Amino acid sequence: MVYREMLYGAMEKKTTRFTQLDLAKKLGVSLSTVNNALKPLSRMGAVEVGRMGFRLIDTEKALLYWASARNLDRDIIYSTNVATDVKRMEGSMPSGVIFTCYTGYRLKFKDVPADYSEVLVYADEEALEEMKRRFPAKKGPPTLIVLKGDGRLKEISKDGVAPTAQIFVDLWNLREWHAKEFVNALLKRTGG
Repeated sequence: MVYREMLYGAMEKKTTRFTQLDLAKKLGVSLSTVNNALKPLSRMGAVEVGRMGFRLIDTEKALLYWASARNLDRDIIYSTNVATDVKRMEGSMPSGVIFTCYTGYRLKFKDVPADYSEVLVYADEEALEEMKRRFPAKKGPPTLIVLKGDGRLKEISKDGVAPTAQIFVDLWNLREWHAKEFVNALLKRTGG
């Protein structure tokens, strides 16, 4: 959450200065959680920590660190094989979901660097129950993957689409060949 908040500030709001206390309050976590999250970024020179807060000095380095540390599988709360095309699946999502990965990229940038066959979304409990009703569990490779959402992600997402940094780290953690195409396209868009 700390990395997402910091990178959301840098990439969406063009803010590079933060205070640990403000982040802790905004995220509802302890100050030590924020400080511990900053230690590896400080060690590698991605952030500069001072007495009055810290400054993000290398967005790409922080983004790649978060992407490497992220464990997407740990956040999966539901997955199933949906025997329909991606566009129809995307259009059948209940309200309240937040698109990430391929669909998130497509909606945010109005572009598709490669074909894709999976839809990944963040959802709260209410949206999850509706998705289970609309897309019952079926065997086969998962084409719908639901990730556990949180209130802050919902607040900072725009029009049901996750922030750019969240889309990037989620794509980074996918195994499919087309994920690499989306990652490369996103790096070009963000100057990486």
